[in-house]
Amino acid sequence: MLKVLEVEGAVERIASRWQRTLRPWRYDEERVERVTELRRAEQAAMVEYVITDECRMAYLRRQLDDPAAERCGRCDNCTGRRLSTDLDAAEVEAAVAYLRRSDVVVEPRRRWPVGVREVSGTIDEALRLQPGRALSVYGDGGWGNVVRRSKYQGHRYPDELVAAAAALITRWGPDPAPQWVTYVPSTSSAELVPDFAARLARTMRLPLVDVVRRTRTGRPQKEMENSAQQFRNVFGAFTVRGSVPATPCLLVDDIVDSRWTLTVVGVALREAGSGPVYPFVLAQALSSS
Repeated sequence: MLKVLEVEGAVERIASRWQRTLRPWRYDEERVERVTELRRAEQAAMVEYVITDECRMAYLRRQLDDPAAERCGRCDNCTGRRLSTDLDAAEVEAAVAYLRRSDVVVEPRRRWPVGVREVSGTIDEALRLQPGRALSVYGDGGWGNVVRRSKYQGHRYPDELVAAAAALITRWGPDPAPQWVTYVPSTSSAELVPDFAARLARTMRLPLVDVVRRTRTGRPQKEMENSAQQFRNVFGAFTVRGSVPATPCLLVDDIVDSRWTLTVVGVALREAGSGPVYPFVLAQALSSS
């Protein structure tokens, strides 16, 4: 949006900030509606291309206003030949296995958001999260679909996710290795993450230390408009209570979106005396940034 406004001369960038220019500007609603209508027509044309029983090349040429559009004689509709969509079961199984063994790195945030008065600048390296891992990308063909179904249709994450998570952490091999497990409490699915974290801790033969508490509710990070809003949504929303081991920790959550929740909780754990904090999540949202 800012790039478009810059092209139209409404704003300009000064160093790392944007400011309004003196040039008059108004929202061109009529033009936006024309462009939107055109895009919807293009979407409808793509759907029609898939389902049409006429020559596909002739259809495309008409969409490009070619007056000489005629049958090509080569496409499936012209020849009657249909490509099989049947997939070899062994190849599908191999593809799923590959996806389920593909580690997704959760990079730590290194700076606080620009323009937020509560904090500023670089996150102290001593308080920063370690690089973490996600078991999947949310909704992908590996574990991502299992995570999505379990989160919104089930009452707990299945044991196969616990086993897969433990196997990933073993492959990952964080150094120094975590000596205890804790989790990010949720307001939307109160039991899902604690239950999963407890079973993961038992599988890895590590103690579960329940020290993170929510001090206020918050909206899902995916509903926030930008990074600064995502930060404010979780800043001050968590506290650490009780005795915190001074050894490396595995911090568990189910979905990572903005990484601000993990960052804020991780900093709180470090400030409370924890050793290095390694985040682990079941899935990384596609919009994660």
